[in-house]
Amino acid sequence: MTDIHDLSAVRLAAAIRSRELSPVEVADHYLARIERLNPRLGAYVTVTAERAGEEAARAEKQVMEAADTAGLPPLLGVPVPIKDLNMVAGVRMTFGSRVFAELSGFADDNVVTLLREAGSVLPGKTSTPEFGLPCYTEGGVAPPARTPWDLDRSAGGSSGGAAAAVAGGLAPVAQGSDGGGSIRIPSSACGLFGIKPTRGRVSQGPVVPDLFGLSANGPIARTVRDAALLLDVMARPMPGDLYLAPPVEGTFLAHAERPPGRLRIARSREPVVPDAEVHPDCVAAYEEASLLLEELGHEVVDMPRVLGPDLVPIFETLWGVMATLTPVEPESEHLLQPLTRWLRERGHATTAPQLFGAHAMLQAALRQAFPVMDGFDAILHPTLAGPPAPVGHFHDQEPEENFRRQKHFTPFCAPYNVSGQPAVNVPLHWNADGLPIGVMLAGRLGGEGTLISLAAQLEEARPWAGRKPPIWND
Repeated sequence: MTDIHDLSAVRLAAAIRSRELSPVEVADHYLARIERLNPRLGAYVTVTAERAGEEAARAEKQVMEAADTAGLPPLLGVPVPIKDLNMVAGVRMTFGSRVFAELSGFADDNVVTLLREAGSVLPGKTSTPEFGLPCYTEGGVAPPARTPWDLDRSAGGSSGGAAAAVAGGLAPVAQGSDGGGSIRIPSSACGLFGIKPTRGRVSQGPVVPDLFGLSANGPIARTVRDAALLLDVMARPMPGDLYLAPPVEGTFLAHAERPPGRLRIARSREPVVPDAEVHPDCVAAYEEASLLLEELGHEVVDMPRVLGPDLVPIFETLWGVMATLTPVEPESEHLLQPLTRWLRERGHATTAPQLFGAHAMLQAALRQAFPVMDGFDAILHPTLAGPPAPVGHFHDQEPEENFRRQKHFTPFCAPYNVSGQPAVNVPLHWNADGLPIGVMLAGRLGGEGTLISLAAQLEEARPWAGRKPPIWND
């Protein structure tokens, strides 16, 4: 028997438009699952049940009064939670920090405005670690976000709550953001498809600056088509954005319906981070994906190293400075997590010449790397260097060891935040313990359409959405 949370977002939106399902019925179903399962998953930090009910009632009225339902907004009545790093006017906004435990949003982020215009319903804000800095979602304002495939293991981060919500059936899709892997990491840990778009594809405004261009808003979903639909809604440049992505022909959803053709795909499992070791399960997922791509007719070749370990400390310089961008009053500093304080100390110690020098070095490296990378339609890597980590594996360590473990766990993700290229996690593999192990595909700047077409082809060849974690039917 099919339940509401079994439906994809595309199917759910169609059922609402055809009046097969009521938006109120859908909202009630998801709110009931959140109330029942969120204490075990740690997906939501704030639940907006009253607001969701009101929005669902308005959506239902809109559907019932429409003469032509085909012209209704694309996500009308579909619940889409917002990550707690993104502001929603009038809704609690913590940034994952005790410092802001009682803050209320004073504006809508542009991505929130676009999702609202598309008709989506807000069930709540999803958990994130403090200021989105770690690759796991544990902290002082909410329980740890856990992968529903093993509740003793982390959902990853920093969009860990978003991924736990989608993978556990507490939302059909979710908005996330990715500054160093924060969509791809939890998507891998939770067995989902997630897209970090090209730099400038989705606006960071109006409040959050996009100075470094590392972070991007993007979708987390169970299917490629769902993610493509959500990206179509999100992807609109706004006045004041510092970056503008190359245009895409047609919609992303149309790309999900389009065969990719024969592609030239590079592959590499050599980590940028020195001494990082790739777990055999991640190697197996990578090799299986390589074989599948060849079976589908693509040319797969090994890629030479284009970005070296000398770039790691340069990225660390930017990450430390980014940790300082959230203003914290001196009397509240003691409320910060130890890792956050450690990163902020490093950031505050960075001089302006050091910061600009780091930017210059990264640009010089990318000018050498792009001519090589642009010779391929896509680049395959493991998404992570290991299976989902136990809760506390990072968080329970001293800051320096914590950060070292994070770098060794995520040695493939951050280069594509530095370059601004699009990258996706594809959930093709589960290990012997039943844990999802993702692979990452990166593309040319502006190449989300190609990645979506390719991922849809992989999904058709090896469907994954039918795999459900044990908590799914609870």
